[in-house]
Amino acid sequence: MEVVSLPPLVRVAVCGGTHGNELSGVYLVRERLKKKKKEEADTVSVMTVMSNPRAVQQCRRYTETDLNRCFTAATLSAPVSDRTPYEIVRSQELNTLLGPKGTDDAMDLICDLHNTTANMGLCLISYSDADWICLHIYKYLKSEMPAVPVRYIHYDVPLSEAYSMESVGKHGFAMEIGPQPHGVVRADIFNVMKEGVQLVLDWIHNFNSGVWFDGGEVEVYTMVKNIDYPRDAETRTITAAIHPQLQDHDFCLLHPGDPLFLTFSGKTETYKGVEPLYPFFVNESAYYEKGIALSLARRKKWLFHPFK
Repeated sequence: MEVVSLPPLVRVAVCGGTHGNELSGVYLVRERLKKKKKEEADTVSVMTVMSNPRAVQQCRRYTETDLNRCFTAATLSAPVSDRTPYEIVRSQELNTLLGPKGTDDAMDLICDLHNTTANMGLCLISYSDADWICLHIYKYLKSEMPAVPVRYIHYDVPLSEAYSMESVGKHGFAMEIGPQPHGVVRADIFNVMKEGVQLVLDWIHNFNSGVWFDGGEVEVYTMVKNIDYPRDAETRTITAAIHPQLQDHDFCLLHPGDPLFLTFSGKTETYKGVEPLYPFFVNESAYYEKGIALSLARRKKWLFHPFK
């Protein structure tokens, strides 16, 4: 198999607090800002960023609008005024700091830290299913963290329409870890994130030092669609919750006819899709406002090249 060779990752950003109430990333960034690790300076410059300081100060997901939906090309180039929502202004500041998006001056890699209330383990979320850097980092995390479920989620969206912060870098992913309630920090989840970030930096150090990485096969989950909760036709309030048989079973194959929702009157509503798909972000608390009860993905095997 052909060996892939790419330039070293010289400039890397580790970001937290994009959502101000996802506290593992907030506290990990605070710890990193207190001290710089000497070994990181040998082969890579690591910038640590608190993405949404106003939301972090208020322990809220955002203050005016969701920062992690503000990184499309259209939003980043939009004119601003004194009436522009803070998060849009902040996205343009971050684009200047870490990008500009889609240019040679952008960070070589951005790792943006997030928590989910869903039972998803550790997930890398990327806009590419063929980024050799991200796939090899994913493979490395899976091999080095055998006690933690590690998965790769692919959002099939063009770069100009990619809306989250990691899309600003030449390479990038969100590191999403759960379950953890928003506004809470759990030691076990924090330590998984801390280990994951350190392993990412270790991999980058090895890559920049010329280490050979074998090719391999990994599983990638490509998002297909979102499903909303059942709602009252007039009030639009939800009329059901995630069914107990589905709750906490992210990435367990959902077949047509399987229980999906349990209405508040006690009726089971089943999955009516035409193909089995894998649910994730099941009952994510932050997605109630977005009209998303869960997302569904197809899983495929991905064979990739050796790397150096």
